[in-house]
Amino acid sequence: MRKTWTLSLALTLPLALAACGGSGPAGTTNGGGAQSGGTIKIGSLHPLSGAAAADGQQMDNGAKLAVEAINNAGGIKSQGGKKLELVSADTQGKPEVGQSEAQRLIQDGVVGLVGTYQSAVTANVSTVAERNKVPLVIDVSSADSILSQGYKYTFRVQPSSTVLGTAGAQFLDQVAKAANQPVKTVAVLHEQGPFGSAVRDAFKAEAEKAGIKVGPALAYDAANVSDLTTQVTQVKASGADVLMVAGYYRDGVLAAKAVATVKPPALKAVYGVANGAFDLPQFPKEAGAAAEGFFDANYHADMTNPDTQALAKLYQERYNDQIRTGAVLAHDSVKVIADALERAGSAEPAKVRDAIASGSVPTLIAGNGPIKFGPTGENENATPILMQVQGGVVKQVFPADKAEEKPLYPAFKSQ
Repeated sequence: MRKTWTLSLALTLPLALAACGGSGPAGTTNGGGAQSGGTIKIGSLHPLSGAAAADGQQMDNGAKLAVEAINNAGGIKSQGGKKLELVSADTQGKPEVGQSEAQRLIQDGVVGLVGTYQSAVTANVSTVAERNKVPLVIDVSSADSILSQGYKYTFRVQPSSTVLGTAGAQFLDQVAKAANQPVKTVAVLHEQGPFGSAVRDAFKAEAEKAGIKVGPALAYDAANVSDLTTQVTQVKASGADVLMVAGYYRDGVLAAKAVATVKPPALKAVYGVANGAFDLPQFPKEAGAAAEGFFDANYHADMTNPDTQALAKLYQERYNDQIRTGAVLAHDSVKVIADALERAGSAEPAKVRDAIASGSVPTLIAGNGPIKFGPTGENENATPILMQVQGGVVKQVFPADKAEEKPLYPAFKSQ
């Protein structure tokens, strides 16, 4: 399986890169693209400590596996087999730290950056990337505001919050109506940052078009929250028949435990949108029976793809852990930069940027096709799918062409 995946990755990378050289952006000690030691450096910016450390480490590991596979397959062949070097940095989940670490990596000579998981951090990192004219490939961070400023060096692999929230509302409406149990009211529980707020707004706008009442909307601080029973008690009092949750992994587990404790009697489903927990294999193991039936509309690793299965197997062997979608997205983001390096004719960041903008790179994520960026830097083929925990396992359930099992709605018969 490992050999199959490595060969597949190697075949996806066009081989057309000429010699490295050129001057980089102002303020870089190694000229941005002038690589030392015969390697081409790529920066990996993720929260390796703090509340989101587990996700950040997964993503950094995914980037490492991509670099390893490319190097094992011969490196950047048109550069005479030049190897990639991943330079990792810890954002700590803090915007100001992410910003300073991005600047440090650029000064160290990286030709591109991947990251960063939290939208607030990515917003700061993107300003550094633009100022220094070094490409940033966003693996996870969905806030629309990041790419609403006319940036030229910032690209996003996953869908925006608007795409995620809109599709999430549509999927919920369609699944519920197919079960002859149309949704009447949805309560929203979301992290208070730009990611959660943008998903809330997009979901609400689309749900109301379908005649679904949305409210109350309850926000929390994902970095510091330790219990969500108060918020879920408010959901219980509202009588909502669905609870939509947009947040990260740790707070997703807290939400599941709060629902199991409070047991809102009217609740037919807990429905994640871009939720950092509900579609991950670790979630039903950590939350136990409380996770059963939970949905998540998200951009997800396509586990029906043999190459994704092979990467998951390799990840398990290497790190003794099940791979999360964030790791696959970081892996794909490194592939985007490597593909650009092969086609650019230079490791100069400006030329790498132009190659990223014109590229088309196969992905291990379920969607509408390869990674291909539009004029604003959004991946035009990125689209979420719907998953559900069934029998303690996360299954793809909707749309039908991506489904492993049929969705079960209502997920809860009674609380």
